[in-house]
Amino acid sequence: MSTLKKRLKEKIDAHRPRTVKLLKEFGNVKIGEVTIAQAINGMRGVKGLTTDISYLDPYEGIRFRGKTINETMDALPKPPGKDYPYVEGFWFFLLTGDIPTEEETKEIVEDFKRRRQIPQYAIDLLRNMPCGTHPMAMFSSAILSMQQESEFSKYYNSGKYNKFDAWEYMYEDATNILARIPSLAAYLYRMKFKSDIVIPPDYDLDLGGNFAHQMGIKEPYDDVARMYFIIHSDHESGNVSAHTTHLVASALSDAYYALSAGINGLAGPLHGLANQEVLKWLQGVMEKMGGVEPTEEDMKKFVWDTLNSGNVIPGFGHAVLRKTDPRYTSQRKFCLKHLPDDRLFKYVDMLYKVVPPILLEQGKAKNPWPNVDAQSGVIQWYYGLREFDFYTVLFAVGRAIGVLANITWDRALGYAIERPKSLTTEMLEKMAGIK
Repeated sequence: MSTLKKRLKEKIDAHRPRTVKLLKEFGNVKIGEVTIAQAINGMRGVKGLTTDISYLDPYEGIRFRGKTINETMDALPKPPGKDYPYVEGFWFFLLTGDIPTEEETKEIVEDFKRRRQIPQYAIDLLRNMPCGTHPMAMFSSAILSMQQESEFSKYYNSGKYNKFDAWEYMYEDATNILARIPSLAAYLYRMKFKSDIVIPPDYDLDLGGNFAHQMGIKEPYDDVARMYFIIHSDHESGNVSAHTTHLVASALSDAYYALSAGINGLAGPLHGLANQEVLKWLQGVMEKMGGVEPTEEDMKKFVWDTLNSGNVIPGFGHAVLRKTDPRYTSQRKFCLKHLPDDRLFKYVDMLYKVVPPILLEQGKAKNPWPNVDAQSGVIQWYYGLREFDFYTVLFAVGRAIGVLANITWDRALGYAIERPKSLTTEMLEKMAGIK
């Protein structure tokens, strides 16, 4: 048993009694009340899910296992000469809550390398799909095609299923998927957008380094990959991709079924497409302003004109956050070091300076600061990745880390199948006193 799996088992054995006690002794304690608006408007704000992997703090942003993004980036081991941590070490951290040592991290790096090979049938599937198929549909389908290799499914069908051991097989599926999908994404990209000139994996490189290599993009894009995958990995349990993955896995579907479903949710325009929408808008702004570097006064006028015409400034505001998204800050730090003179970044940076005060003055936005999507598309564009339809695939690779860690713990703690109760509109009308 690997060091990570052994550590994870220790954590699970220590955690299970906490969940059992809460259910047996405190199961009737109320943790919130649902309004009619919440019942109709997508259960927003309803406290009804549990995860220890991440928490979205309104003022500090996403916390991974209790650590802020900056604390996480500073604490985790990094490849020699790199600014951002091994994704493999981050996987250890999300699963256990412990910061891995250099030795423990390298053990996972080697484990991922052993699992990296993509089955030929998954490649054949991609090649046989219609050329106009969206990359997210291709990516989701290829992941689902590998379901035949699910260790969890084999264990359940063996007739020896024990819910206390089920997490081990979910862990194996999750690790196999995570080791493969960066290469799968890169293969899809080269096949679809780069004249089918596919680059084979380099087994001397870690996950981030090999992804950049297979994408055909030079350093420091390997650090872009590490940063991007980590900051997009998890966002509590209630967002569509995380919730969908949890929901499907709660039926004891394996990780392949669950992740494929979650990715399909991520493909929705209201969830995973925001960064490319912001980039399109930003390029339109640059075109309207003649492509010249804007002055602060010019940008202020443009922003006010936009707002006064009834339009919004995309990339600013967040449903929960009440300060600048730390995921934005992390990317801005990278841009200031590696692309400070890039024209698109200069527009982003000027918006960062002028938009929040204007939105505060306008008085309509609860959170006038930039979110993660205000910056991420600019970095990809700078490094030559200009196929908008592929951006959500990048998001999906990162999001897989968090959701797969979550469903591994779901099985470890024996969480039940999710089954909320529905009401009819007539019932709601009676509760509201409408005759």
